[in-house]
Amino acid sequence: MRIATIIIRSLIGLLLLFASISYFLHLFPEPPLTGNMKTFNEGIKASGYLMPLVKTIELTCGLSFITGKSNRLTYILLVPISVNIICTHIFLAPEGIPVASFLLLGNIFLLYSKWDNYKGLFIP
Repeated sequence: MRIATIIIRSLIGLLLLFASISYFLHLFPEPPLTGNMKTFNEGIKASGYLMPLVKTIELTCGLSFITGKSNRLTYILLVPISVNIICTHIFLAPEGIPVASFLLLGNIFLLYSKWDNYKGLFIP
């Protein structure tokens, strides 16, 4: 279980680092979007703060996963982001479901691996 946790944590950390660094450094051109996904993306950009905030959280979570520091806090911090990513891909961009599923399921696995630390949050 320990080796699986390290592997999943490292893969998710690399995924988050790649996504956030490529966003901040504009490493790839933005793919053309159509329909509801285009409207959704324009709305997020119009807020002016939401996408930089999410990418900053992804960057800090990715660094935490790679370094192995503050992981228990990071596992909880990443839950709402991973749920939003999977919902966005389920409803607006189905081609991204495999990566989004890996992120969500990996996050659930990591939470389960440290479940004793979280029992107080969920079970009275």
